[in-house]
Amino acid sequence: QALIRAAVRPLIESEPGLVVVGEAVDGREAITLARELRPDVVLMDIRMPVLDGIAATREICADPDLAGVRVLVLTTFEE
Repeated sequence: QALIRAAVRPLIESEPGLVVVGEAVDGREAITLARELRPDVVLMDIRMPVLDGIAATREICADPDLAGVRVLVLTTFEE
């Protein structure tokens, strides 16, 4: 969700040495960006369109080229 990404980005970038290098709107784009940008950490939401965060995380973790990428799941639920 754009609102959540807009709120989290300044929190991350306020820490010395942390930089947001990309933002994905869905799980498929998250995988594509991880392959292109090779971040140290992916902050993943579980509930995303096109491909959910669980499936996207599974794909990122299964890719030998992304072995150094760590995935941290952060999600919200309305209940």
